[in-house]
Parts: sequence; C-alpha cells; structure tokens
Amino acid sequence: MDIKTLLNDYDIMQVDVSKALGISTAAVSQIVNKNIWPVRDRELLKQKLTAFLINKNVPETAANAAIKSASTAATDDAPTTDELEVEPMLLRKQTLTPAARSHFRLIGNPFGDINDKADVFLNDDMRYARALMDDAASRGGFIAVVGESGSGKTTLKNDLIDRIIREQQQVVVIQPYVLAMEDNDIKGKTLKAVHIAEAILREVAPHERPLRSAEARFRQVDRALRESSRMGNKHVLIIEEAHSLPIPTLKHLKRFLELQDGFTRLLSIILIGQTELATVLSEQNAAVREVVQRCEIINIPSLGSTLEDYIQFRFNRISSDHSKVFTAEGIQAIYDLLQPPVPKGHRVRSLLYPLAVNNLSIAALNLAADMGAPNITADIVNEVRHAY
Repeated sequence: MDIKTLLNDYDIMQVDVSKALGISTAAVSQIVNKNIWPVRDRELLKQKLTAFLINKNVPETAANAAIKSASTAATDDAPTTDELEVEPMLLRKQTLTPAARSHFRLIGNPFGDINDKADVFLNDDMRYARALMDDAASRGGFIAVVGESGSGKTTLKNDLIDRIIREQQQVVVIQPYVLAMEDNDIKGKTLKAVHIAEAILREVAPHERPLRSAEARFRQVDRALRESSRMGNKHVLIIEEAHSLPIPTLKHLKRFLELQDGFTRLLSIILIGQTELATVLSEQNAAVREVVQRCEIINIPSLGSTLEDYIQFRFNRISSDHSKVFTAEGIQAIYDLLQPPVPKGHRVRSLLYPLAVNNLSIAALNLAADMGAPNITADIVNEVRHAY
C-alpha cells in the first residue's frame, strides 16, 4: 500500500501532514503523488511521517511498508519543488470536481463557459477592441482582431452578434463556415472568394440560387448587397481562424471591401485570428500590401495587471468572494507561472489569457480540495505544474 492510498483510507488530509512534518503542502504533494522526497533531512522526515501515521491510528506495519515503498524514488540530484525552472505552462481542459465545489462552498463553477453577456469580462483593452468591432460592424471598416488562443477573441465576436440581435440593429452578419479550413489544399480546404460570395448570398438573398459562372455570381452578390443597403441594412463579414486564410483570398477581400453604392460601402470585414495573422499582415509581406494598407490590426494583450480583477469578476458571477479562496500569494503565483519574469531586454512570453487562467485556477481548486487546504496558496499553484 502506498502513502496516498493510506491517507485516503484513514481520512488524513495532506495539509495535516504538512503541519506535522514542517514542510510545504507542495512538498507533501510531491511525496504523496510522485514519491519524490526533499533532499534535505529526508530520513528525519520519514521518521516524522511514520510517527504521525501511527498517531493517526495507522498500524505500524502498514505505515512502515508505505514509507519503505516510497523511499527508493528520490535521489540526491532530483530537482526539488523550489529548484524547478519556471516556464510558461499550458494545461489541457480542466473540469471542476464536485469535491472542490463542496470544499470551497461554490454554488457554481466560477471559471465555467460564458453563457450570458454579463459573463463577459472587459478590461480597458477588451473594451477598446469591443468598441472597434462594433464600429466596424455598424459604420464600416476593415479590421483584424489578433490574439493568442484563449485570449477572448471568439467571446468578443459572440458579444458583438448578441448585441446586434438584442438591440435589433439593421446589421446582417455573414460568417463563412471555416471547419477544416487551412491555408492550402494539402492540409485541408481553403476558403476562396467564391465561398465568401456564397456566404453573402445565403444571408443577404437566401431565396436566390447562386448563378453558375463566377462573373455572374459576383455580379449577383454586388446587386444583392446594393439592394439590401438601400433598405437600410449594414453588412459585416466575420471570418474566424483567419490566420488560415490563403494569400489569394486575403487579396480578394480588398475587392469585397471596395464594393460601394455611391459613397456607401456595402460590406465591412472583421478578421479574427491567432498571432500568425499579424505576421501574414505584416508591412514586410509584399504579397498582401494592398490589404495591409487598408486593414487595422487590433492586438488583444494578456490580462496583465488585471488578473485579480478577472478572478474577482468570475467569482462575483456566482456570488462568491474570491479572497476567501485565493490568497494574494496564490494569485501572484498564477501570474508568475503564466507570465514568468524575464531579464531586462528579453521578450516576455505570456500565456496570461482567460482560458489558461481558467484551467490553471480549476486545477488549483481541485488540488487544494484533494489536499484539504483551506485556500489556494502559492505552494498549491506551483504544485499544479507537477500534479497535472
């Protein structure tokens, strides 16, 4: 029987083991989950743990056997928790366990999916991006919203569409299907200008059958947009995963943008993509210079100094107090794990975006509940790196 099984069988909390041994909860978790012991005072810690287990009514033979089974895993040159190099970490999707919800008395998952406009966290950078997207949809424009995976790009798009519907704005949203879209036909299917034309007709003139020839179809698109515009409608083309658009399609977007009825532009364009999109739309890329000169790039930065505001906002959504769950040191540890400090002059590598924060926070909540810890400390956050 190993130590972890022994603790579970006798309802012994890891936080109590931490107090008895005089080491951090993260170090206890390393012993319990990975059989990795601190380098210093290892034998003394084993003796203390044996005595503690016996004091908790664990049979001496069982306690000795569990300690012995774990004693061969540690070596003097194994890195300790404090010696491990910290790099930006990215966790897979995490699910809040019922045990964690019960342990912290949470009526819901503070880091669950966004289901309502009130769930959308907006700091100054997000408000600015939101305003520019709204302006492009209602007044015309060509913008590219660029950010890392999980930074909130799709959330802003959904918020825009939700607002258009709720406020009954005369804005027709056109979204080509981008499933399996890639920038070449070897890796997947490319999105071509003809597909964009079909998407426009589907939304603006759903009862019209697309004409066969390319020239006739694009003339049909121009006429449909013109007639819809004269009825008071605005049109916005939103393309997600735009970093996978092939160069020819990007160049064709400029021609869609130039469709006009007098001085009235018939189509606005919002591209949404990961940071590769900014690279493609660089001024140094001569292949798309016509697009670069007309497209405004909006970068969505990391949460940065608004990390605690974000966590507080998510807990407020379930009527809970984040300060009763996360210590200030715990929040700082999240910051340091997702955006480690770098020497002056070095480029900052940041994963401090809502999705990554959500997954790391949920993992910390689950781990704290397993350990019986009353709140999320820096030790627990750092231990997530090794436990998951």
